[in-house]
Amino acid sequence: MPDVAVKNLRKDFGGVTVLHEVSFTIRDGEFFTLLGPSGCGKSTTLSCLAGLEQPTSGSIAVGDTVLVDDSSNKFVPPEERNLGMVFQSYALWPHMTLAENLAMPLNIRKVSKAEQKTLIHDALEKVGLAHLAHRYPHQLSGGQQQRVALARALVYSPKVLLLDEPLSNLDAKLREQARIWLKRLQSELGITTVYVTHDQEEALAMSDRIAVMSNGHMLQVAPPHEIYERPATAEVAAFIGRSNFIDGTVLAAHGGAATVRLEESGETINVAVSEQATTGDLVTVAFRPEKVFLTNRGAELPAAAIVLNADIITTSYVGSRYEYDLKYGSKTLLVDSTTGGLTGAVRLVVPAEAVRLYPRANVVSKDVAELMAVTH
Repeated sequence: MPDVAVKNLRKDFGGVTVLHEVSFTIRDGEFFTLLGPSGCGKSTTLSCLAGLEQPTSGSIAVGDTVLVDDSSNKFVPPEERNLGMVFQSYALWPHMTLAENLAMPLNIRKVSKAEQKTLIHDALEKVGLAHLAHRYPHQLSGGQQQRVALARALVYSPKVLLLDEPLSNLDAKLREQARIWLKRLQSELGITTVYVTHDQEEALAMSDRIAVMSNGHMLQVAPPHEIYERPATAEVAAFIGRSNFIDGTVLAAHGGAATVRLEESGETINVAVSEQATTGDLVTVAFRPEKVFLTNRGAELPAAAIVLNADIITTSYVGSRYEYDLKYGSKTLLVDSTTGGLTGAVRLVVPAEAVRLYPRANVVSKDVAELMAVTH
């Protein structure tokens, strides 16, 4: 299977730019996910790959085959791209049997009837539905319909598989089962796959690499572990998992460390920085709820940790842990703990290595702005 190369992809709708010079490369056989909130540009990017939208500028290539290149006005129509697409709605023909649905793309490609029979059986066999070939879509469950849509996308052996939120119509339990099955199938087939979702857990569980998008920009492209543990921006940290955010100002910076005054309390903390920080910079301090532990205010504290004074507002027991809401200035912070029964004034202790420092975000998407304002 070939690599997919997207360079400087731009898309305008009615004078509004929805994709801003997006570039990325998908490796051969990789499960690559476009992740972000509604309106971030992920589905538009997939539509440009599929040929359903023509980019305003930029280029797209699959291996040595150039599909789009604005410099030479090249645009290969979708039916000639040899890419398999699964839509969110599945888009199955209701008056056709499963076998007839799978025959449609083969008819377009002028595959002989004898060969069609073998290809259709093999594709349905891959998704475990060969025994239902003569049923109609309405006779199937939602999960089975999703598998038929996938089989139809695979029946002509495409170079790349494109999936536009294919699990979003399934209930929570079935969706979890389907993502395990889909990832296993993709791994067995070894097919290069581009997956679109707004579900962060789905992206983390299934992907080899994730591209986080916002407002038509690509914020970070990395493996799931790196995206979660080392988010490149505050916006990525807000969208992937849960994070606490506290604004501050850099008082001094030297030797890979910065002294930051927190606006909520006036407390001063020392934070390691991976990029250059300058005195006077407006910044955002971020840390995950599960990286924190709580102690009474008189308890002995570990070295090299950031300590904040806060008050517990509410406690929720969620089975594997307790979730604490804490009042810190005008903010509510979230802490996950295996210890229950804590009340009142506490110290919130954050290991130094668990803290991230970001330039204060000026422009974020509406969805992520709400996540950063209410940190959980």
